Amino acid sequence: MLQAHAQVQTPKASRYLKALCNHFNRKVSAEYNDQHGSVQFGFGVCTMDASADVLTLRVQAEDVDNFARVKWVVADHLIRFSSDEGLEVVWVNQA
Repeated sequence: MLQAHAQVQTPKASRYLKALCNHFNRKVSAEYNDQHGSVQFGFGVCTMDASADVLTLRVQAEDVDNFARVKWVVADHLIRFSSDEGLEVVWVNQA
């Protein structure tokens, strides 16, 4: 299982967590509250945790192609949803 995480500094962490999960829930299974979310893509999983000023993203997938895909999908959507802030998602792959 391939895994990565990213910590995104933003005062709107809870807002983005809910927006991402609500959006993804239209096509795949997603569960969330104000501080935690989980999205089950067919190609990987993303969990999110929101604090006052950090959105922590964790992704995992079974193979390299799906790992790259889940990282791209999550980061791309967050960047689009937060265009007014200019957020950057920097993934740290875990061994």
